Amino acid sequence: MERRTGKYTKKYVRTWQGTLGVLLAGGVLLTGCSGASSGNKSTADRRGGALPAPGPAAPGGAADRDGAEMPDGLRESAPPDYLSTFALDVDTASYGYARRTLADGGLPEPSTVRPEEFVNSFRQGYRRPDGNGFTVNVDGARAGDGDWSLVRVGLATRAAPARDERPPAALTFVVDISGSMAEAGRLDLVKKSLDLLTDELRDDDSVSLVTFSDEAETLLPMTRLRDHRGRIRDRVDAMEPTDSTNVEAGVRRGYEEAVDGHVEGANNRVVLLSDALANTGETDADAILERIGSARRDHGITLFGVGVGSDYGDALMERLTDKGDGHTTYIADEEQARKVFVDQLPAHLELTARDAKAQVAFDRKTVEQFRLVGYEDRKVADEDFRDDRVDGGEVGPGHTVTALYAVRLRPDASGHVATATVRWLDPRTRAPHEQRGSVGTGAIDGPLWDGGSKRLQVTAVAAYFAGALRGERLPDAPGLGELASRARKLASATEDDSVRKLATMIGQAGRLKGGSGDGGSGEAPEGELD
Repeated sequence: MERRTGKYTKKYVRTWQGTLGVLLAGGVLLTGCSGASSGNKSTADRRGGALPAPGPAAPGGAADRDGAEMPDGLRESAPPDYLSTFALDVDTASYGYARRTLADGGLPEPSTVRPEEFVNSFRQGYRRPDGNGFTVNVDGARAGDGDWSLVRVGLATRAAPARDERPPAALTFVVDISGSMAEAGRLDLVKKSLDLLTDELRDDDSVSLVTFSDEAETLLPMTRLRDHRGRIRDRVDAMEPTDSTNVEAGVRRGYEEAVDGHVEGANNRVVLLSDALANTGETDADAILERIGSARRDHGITLFGVGVGSDYGDALMERLTDKGDGHTTYIADEEQARKVFVDQLPAHLELTARDAKAQVAFDRKTVEQFRLVGYEDRKVADEDFRDDRVDGGEVGPGHTVTALYAVRLRPDASGHVATATVRWLDPRTRAPHEQRGSVGTGAIDGPLWDGGSKRLQVTAVAAYFAGALRGERLPDAPGLGELASRARKLASATEDDSVRKLATMIGQAGRLKGGSGDGGSGEAPEGELD
């Protein structure tokens, strides 16, 4: 049966951003959260309706009380239903591309900034399950002196296996050799990345190599590594930039090679390395992937996108990998290439969950407003939550998924806040599994910046920074100057070099914006950043 893609269907779209919902909202398996109760339940039930919204609507719904001005992006145009459904996401390309753009002296286009990818670019330290499936770790804090809180909800899969313990891989590399790839940091970085990967792969892994410019060419059919590493390197070294960018031709040929060289029992993936600046052939992601739809459905071959270049087709790459049941990342230098192709290799090759979706029901007796930070293009129709033909997100071992949301409780609210259910399919058997849990008001008590979790604070800084770059204002968001200062202190406290780099990025953005960002109470007029 033809798969229906729920994450982009129009029937669920609402202009009220809050109903996008809270990733896993408090739920599933709660750890380390005061005032929260959990009733974990794991099933393999193929039936059942969406979770009901608990209780009748409270007077006034989620409207702003006392007529006070609501923070930018939180105005509503339709009554909320307190039920939200969305697909999980492990992409990080948006953050990597923003880092490259800022280092080159420019501000990223707001349309390329996806807050969930900023948040998911940092280690979180979540507890992991022993087997397949997820743990969900929930904590939170008051955002400032007002009545808004931040809640961090984190999924964690089992730890990535050791190099010798993972299943073999069958990888088809589809490499862009168009003229634009001649720029430093593009094809030369791709070549270095493939050299690193050739060293990292095992003898029982297999690779094939396809290049494309105006047309696609197979440089190497599916080949078991064993004694062929020198042959693979020769093919990689021979690649030179030329002509136009026909992404369609490359992806189509790549999937043909992946099907022809399909290895039973291995992780079969197509890896697209490109600046994604398509200018020849079909340039629409949906149309490109529709032409190789049977290869994706019948053989379970997923698409992993690796973006490069100072000028980068972010939207096309994001759409291709979403529709290709995979994910995307971005590399700007050899350090990032090593992180992706060496340190994170198992998480990029293996899957522990397919079509993972979350549905959360907020308790309207305690919750006045809520807003998920990011995940706008991951929405799924509520009624499609348990329709396993509808796409969700793909998650591998060693991955974490973090969602941050702002929540405003009703005056003197106490007790239950939300119940969430997460559903995913076993990647091999396609058997569905679910876990659910609940969270209470005590889980979002305590100040964010004084005595709270350092990792929660890093998450908040990343989310606030993404909002500033997009021209959005989250409740109680500090200005860029304060954010940079907090990031520097957190880098020292956590001894995390990635947080130090975040502080550098925020400082660069502040200087490009003319030194603005040294304050902010969260009560700025609509549209004002700092």
